[in-house]
Amino acid sequence: MEALDGNAIAGALQAVYGVDMTVQAGRCRHCGTASCIAELAVYRRAPGMVARCRTCASVVMVLVEIRDDTRANLDGFALDAPPPAA
Repeated sequence: MEALDGNAIAGALQAVYGVDMTVQAGRCRHCGTASCIAELAVYRRAPGMVARCRTCASVVMVLVEIRDDTRANLDGFALDAPPPAA
């Protein structure tokens, strides 16, 4: 399965945070690699969307839609700054 870049989850992240999150910088909590969300490897052929670190391939983010509500788990990705206010 071929990975997309982090821009593939732009709409889902906007639904959760109300702003464009693809330029948000952060670090992989597994290996410490710094990147912005747009640089993550995204896989969409699952029940949700999974973003992985391009260096260590660890899952850093999971997004799912439950009854028209998008949920995001960013436990594997430490944002450098809080998301900007919508």
